Amino acid sequence: MKTNSGNFFEDFKVGQILHHATPRTVTDGDVALYQALYGSRFAVQSSSAFARAVGYRQAPLDDLLTFHVVFGKTVPDISLNAVANLGYAACRFLAPVFPGDTLNTVSEVIGVKENSNGKTGVVYVRSTGSKDDGTEVLDYVRWVMVRKRDEASPAPMPVVPVLPTALGPEALCSGLPPIHPRGWDDRLAGSVHRWGDYQVGERIDHVDGVTIEEAEHMLATRLYQNTAKVHFNQFAEGQGRYGRRLVYGGHIISIARALSFNGLASAFHVTAINGGRHVNPSFAGDTIFAWSEILDKADIPGRDDVGALRVRMVATKDRPCADFPDKDEASNYLDKVVLDLDLWLALPR
Repeated sequence: MKTNSGNFFEDFKVGQILHHATPRTVTDGDVALYQALYGSRFAVQSSSAFARAVGYRQAPLDDLLTFHVVFGKTVPDISLNAVANLGYAACRFLAPVFPGDTLNTVSEVIGVKENSNGKTGVVYVRSTGSKDDGTEVLDYVRWVMVRKRDEASPAPMPVVPVLPTALGPEALCSGLPPIHPRGWDDRLAGSVHRWGDYQVGERIDHVDGVTIEEAEHMLATRLYQNTAKVHFNQFAEGQGRYGRRLVYGGHIISIARALSFNGLASAFHVTAINGGRHVNPSFAGDTIFAWSEILDKADIPGRDDVGALRVRMVATKDRPCADFPDKDEASNYLDKVVLDLDLWLALPR
């Protein structure tokens, strides 16, 4: 059999190394399409002139475009038969990526645990994205619920990795070039608010909303060469639980990040993702809103040019965020909340 039916839960073993096809050279065309899909306005990624003024050689890729391309490589081997992508942890952005760079991804299975229903199991993987010269640009852990091929097959010995709640300041900004604060133009960046202007506990409503179009979310997912069936195949999904195609969770992350410009315009770099959950599904026709809370502030060891904000970013569907919708009195997410993301952002000082 020459076609690929993907891996099922029984196929994953702790310590297994997966070298993912295919290498991907990112181009200015990818950058332009990403911009057209999300409309992000962060100055460093939008203008090579601005980027050079603050210390980059040119405008780097949006950090989340790098994440999605690295993530997309893993889908055919890890989540082609997934029920759901459950979460992320310990995601570090290690080096900037520029048009012309070629990215590869390698994953290691670090945990497996069969679910009590005997039909599915959870697989934990650590994936690393690298340039073709070996420079690591991103690594992260994710866990995904995968169907079993044979429900009668025996359960493996459960291995659940211990993961950090959050990365410490010493793990942040490792690949960020020295930033020249005098080259940072607040007017061109779109905000006078730098790292010192934000306070722990502060909440920000990002105000705007963006409606998801069916063609756009599928185009975005194709951009990342993510082949997960639930995003594309209406013939199959029409007979499934929801009766329609699911939106790739990363599409929601990128929409929320783009919306966050209104309130966090100087947060030019996602330096880490501590954790994240897609707490409810999204579909074409949903309008996405977002709000953020400042959880912490950190000095970066050895650096006086930038500081880090730990931000909890929450996205909703068809629910404006002026009153910061979140969880109910029983600590269950409201059904309009679709994303809960904990990340470190770098800002100039």
